[in-house]
Amino acid sequence: MNIRHLFKNVAAVATIAVAFSLPLMAEDPSPARPNVVLIMADDMGYGDLGCYGARPENLETPHIDQLASEGIRFTGGYASASTCTPTRYSLLTGTYAFRKEGTGIAGPNSPALIQPGTVTLPALLQKAGYKTAAIGKWHLGLGTPEEGPQWNADLKPGPLEIGFDYCFLLPTTNDRVPQVYVENHRVLNLDPADPLWVGHRAPSPEHPTGITHRDSLKMDWSHGHNSTIHNAISRIGFYTGGHAARFRDEDLADKWVEKSEEWITENKDNPFFLFFASHDLHVPRMPHERFQGQSRMGYRGDAIVQLDWCVGELVRILKEQGLEKNTMIVFCSDNGSVLGDGYKDGAKEKLHDHKPAGPYSGGKYNILEGGTRTPFITWWPGTIKPGLSDEIVCTIDMATSLANHLDVEIPEDACLDSLDVMDALLGKEGAEGRTQLIEQDNGRQGIHSPFGYRVGKWKLQRQFSSPPKKGEKLDTSEIQYRYTLYDLENDPSESKDVAKANPETFEKMKAELQKLLDDGRTRQVAK
Repeated sequence: MNIRHLFKNVAAVATIAVAFSLPLMAEDPSPARPNVVLIMADDMGYGDLGCYGARPENLETPHIDQLASEGIRFTGGYASASTCTPTRYSLLTGTYAFRKEGTGIAGPNSPALIQPGTVTLPALLQKAGYKTAAIGKWHLGLGTPEEGPQWNADLKPGPLEIGFDYCFLLPTTNDRVPQVYVENHRVLNLDPADPLWVGHRAPSPEHPTGITHRDSLKMDWSHGHNSTIHNAISRIGFYTGGHAARFRDEDLADKWVEKSEEWITENKDNPFFLFFASHDLHVPRMPHERFQGQSRMGYRGDAIVQLDWCVGELVRILKEQGLEKNTMIVFCSDNGSVLGDGYKDGAKEKLHDHKPAGPYSGGKYNILEGGTRTPFITWWPGTIKPGLSDEIVCTIDMATSLANHLDVEIPEDACLDSLDVMDALLGKEGAEGRTQLIEQDNGRQGIHSPFGYRVGKWKLQRQFSSPPKKGEKLDTSEIQYRYTLYDLENDPSESKDVAKANPETFEKMKAELQKLLDDGRTRQVAK
């Protein structure tokens, strides 16, 4: 072959290559590094949205329903635990919270549960060049293990020490003191002449509480939420001072949206990750006055309507900045629903025919499906095609899914239980989600806790034969469990134990669950 023929052949191959590459580029124009907005609802059940079966006469959620109609609505979407702190821990670390001691519900003076040096979802995204922010409820503690939060000084370590560039927080959860905002390392608007004190005991016999001043409350308590009063609502725990820094419950959602708009606008020229952690449905439910009465379900229904407005505002912000086609929204919840949870707010009395957990039983605090199976939606215009998916995906999987998508290496000893389900989140044809999932309760007993274990249509439950009393230390040498098996396809409410009818599946799943607990990890690393 002479040189002229060689060049002709090379040119022909190049022409063919270009011809084949152009349609592929047109079919897959998705940017390699999308912005990510992860919206985590609080205490939202599987059936709490219109797109998951809520009836319009009870409440309407048009903005979230639109996300679902334009994106993927998952029927097998889960939080990793049935309470808030462990799910948030697992989301950010990619490791089941039950593997780390002390990751139950964090108290008002809890130190940071995720200490510096921990590999986290935001830290992995920082390696990919992302700007990162946490706005909303934190509830993962602040400060060192030795001292906890120093409310009148720098509150660190905190989000900024584990991968976030910016944070604007409700530091605990709003039924726990104190009712102040934390921006980066400081309590916002704190007057040094009026220092903030937070403690577990009343600072004086004269300190007003929900017990001593019950007739002054605008929302009465039912159990446990009867200590310090702020905004005519009594809370868990005690605090004094910091009056200029205290917020009004009704204004929380507006503040989260305001700060999100500021931060997105400032960072629109960079790829960014926003963890938007709402508080709306969590007690004390006190939506803004303009949302009160917008459902027929009392304050809990009104709070869902308020959250729906927040989602609509986030989408508005993205569209106004021209970012929607380069942004992936993930909508999820930290656990399932709960009605009466310490306050008399009418959640039970005004339920009507609404089913917060949809077809499932249980809710917050337990390992039934209603405790961990929640709404789960992904949205990315132009990249994610509208659809319905029954693949199993979980909040714990965000770290590995996004890191792998962005070609960020995860250390072998990090993100121990986070799996790559990115193709399922994007709705790619033939993509598979998880093949198994461990569902935990609050996890006070670590690996000795009750667990649910789902594989396909099967759900194994491991419960205590004799549950320990609250606050009782568990003697692990004498612990005994009771196991049951359920067919979720035919029995979503987990009402009929089919272990005896399916002995091989029953024994296999018991062994698999124990191995996952003993191995200390789920994510396998290629050797």
